[in-house]
Amino acid sequence: MAEIEENEAEETQKIESQESGIDDKLKDQEKSFHKIEDLQSEGITPQDIKKLRVQGFYTVESVAFAPRKNLLDVKGISEVKVDKLQSAAFKIALPHSFITAAVYHKERQDIVRISTGSTKLDELFGGGIETGSITELFGEFRTGKSQLCHTLCVTAQVNIVV
Repeated sequence: MAEIEENEAEETQKIESQESGIDDKLKDQEKSFHKIEDLQSEGITPQDIKKLRVQGFYTVESVAFAPRKNLLDVKGISEVKVDKLQSAAFKIALPHSFITAAVYHKERQDIVRISTGSTKLDELFGGGIETGSITELFGEFRTGKSQLCHTLCVTAQVNIVV
């Protein structure tokens, strides 16, 4: 009886440590967009930000990926200022656009794979379906595509032991 309670305590501790790791990763995730006011941290004046807002630029990403011509159409924004705006926007929007192979390899090691429920199919997928990516299933009707998707939905909700 004491052994069962000890095993349950160990399992609870593992789950709690996994959950805290997940919370840390969520905190570290980058925002999906940045407010245009964030450009002030890169030396862009509030007046320039106001000019951009008037022309419909509300996020840093919209400035970073806008064609130069569209930014030059903003009244009061010169070519030199467009370069400065886009440079600042790229620093904020894409802070880690280039990474080394070693860093990429480390990130790939952290990828979790979800089991399909079939060991042979998992082998074909290299250990299961990768999380954080898109996997397309196609084939003739009645070949099990929907069944596999339903199985993955259930499997994804089960605690994963890392």
